Amino acid sequence: MRTLAATLGFFLVLAGSASAQPLPSGPSGYAPKPAAIGKRFMVAAANPLAVDAGHAVLARGGSAVDAAIAVQMVLNVVEPEASGIGGGAFILHWSAAERRVRAYDGRETAPAAATPELFLGADGKPVAFYDGVVGGRAVGVPGLLAVLELAHRRHGRIAWRELFEPAIALAEQGFPVSPRLAVLLADERFRIDDPQARRLFHRDDGTPRRAREVIRNGALAATLRAVADGGAPAFYRGEIAADVVAAVRTHPTNPGRLALADLAGYRPVERRPVCGRYRAHRVCGMPPPSSGGVAVLQILGILAQFPMERVAPQSLMAAHLFSEAGRLAYADRDRYVADADFVAVPVAGMIATEYLAARAEAVRYTRSLGEAAPGVPAGAATPARAAAPELASTSHVSIVDARGDAVAMTTTIEHAFGSRVMVRGFLLNNQLTDFSFTPRAEGRAVANRVEPGKRPRSSMAPTLVFDRGGRLTHVVGSPGGPLIINYVAQALVAMLDWGMDAQQAVGLGHFGSRNGPTELERGTEAAALADGLRLLGHEVRVMDMTSGLHAIERVPGGWRGAADPRREGNARGD
Repeated sequence: MRTLAATLGFFLVLAGSASAQPLPSGPSGYAPKPAAIGKRFMVAAANPLAVDAGHAVLARGGSAVDAAIAVQMVLNVVEPEASGIGGGAFILHWSAAERRVRAYDGRETAPAAATPELFLGADGKPVAFYDGVVGGRAVGVPGLLAVLELAHRRHGRIAWRELFEPAIALAEQGFPVSPRLAVLLADERFRIDDPQARRLFHRDDGTPRRAREVIRNGALAATLRAVADGGAPAFYRGEIAADVVAAVRTHPTNPGRLALADLAGYRPVERRPVCGRYRAHRVCGMPPPSSGGVAVLQILGILAQFPMERVAPQSLMAAHLFSEAGRLAYADRDRYVADADFVAVPVAGMIATEYLAARAEAVRYTRSLGEAAPGVPAGAATPARAAAPELASTSHVSIVDARGDAVAMTTTIEHAFGSRVMVRGFLLNNQLTDFSFTPRAEGRAVANRVEPGKRPRSSMAPTLVFDRGGRLTHVVGSPGGPLIINYVAQALVAMLDWGMDAQQAVGLGHFGSRNGPTELERGTEAAALADGLRLLGHEVRVMDMTSGLHAIERVPGGWRGAADPRREGNARGD
């Protein structure tokens, strides 16, 4: 490990005193929240109504998976713009009795009729991004219900049907529009033309619903009741599936290629989680097609070469080192990571200690390295490098049940309001825009190009952390598109290096780089670092960074739950 005293010199002063707390307000909507303490169990999610549903399941003796299903179904009702049965999810599950982590992949798949040229226009060039997002072209086969049913079959303790009851009741009886949903409806960049969605989200005069107005979604209640009674097959076959396919293929301006056989043939996948050491801890995340687990471990592995525990949390040097590690990780991500069922991803080489130590040699205390080039980890081929512009919607759920089992689930329909196509009360995803629009670059095929049946790369990073003795210590994850990786890695550094509790960690002002500008969160102390970073050669962008971190940590006698102060969720335990 490098020593600050030998190499850093006067920058020790810059790394010194700085408060760990963000400013009390700002465009990101920061509002301080208390942590929750529970002796037996804990749930943290993006809406209090969903948290209440999960808490009730846990209080009945339900498993972490049972609670996750109840939470997700309520989120589909009250936070429909972020996740739901028209989308997908990644689930990390910890079994305390088996001492085993499982990774469940419910990512959407490209239709069988999709081709690498899906997002190329008639001129052979990529279409404008939002021309791909809105409509049927970007809709992948939804994976959420299939992966939840698989997890429930293995880990559930309460009947599947009963877990849908809170969501069905809210959809039928009505729920108040949350402040966040109201803001997103008012700011919606593209008019929601789908007739069902407009009736749900707008008044008779065409104006969007306002906060605290009551919405009833009888169509979604009927859909959820059908799935509660018939299981996931009720969604993937029969009338619901037929309506999904019809909505996609007959979209008036941007039809897609989804077919009934695509839905009937969808299968969730259990994959081997990607795990690595960070100082005294074992950190586990999702493997490809998510880049989240690999990239978080790469950032941590690079930072392990530096004494981060001696660097103040909101200091210039903290932002500099963290951003440089992010550049290196995102460079590798863009080059190598895609669906491992289609592309050989050198996961072991990418997270190897020796490789990351070598990558860290590029980091200088006194100057930014600028744009990082990808490395060459063991087992690497040479696919072309190309980014995909994921967008910052999504939701995350963290749960620990009374048996000590845990779920970290990140769930999404991709963009806010997905494809803007609604079927039977739920929105369909636009997940295929997470593929690279460009199938070839640098004279080679792009790893994350569209292919039939392929799962698009994701940045979702549900994460579990364990101590030296193998005890679960932390459950964490966030929405935020490609920023998720930096959000989660920063929260882990805050808790594992800087000794912050979970609530302090999720409220910390954000900084980081995706191998472009160094991004600082507007309205927090991080933004005040801009001039100092520019002196170190960083290109700086100050921006809103609306994470939705939900974390749980082990504390003496139980668990502490934390919800991101930038959003409207909370944590609740018992």
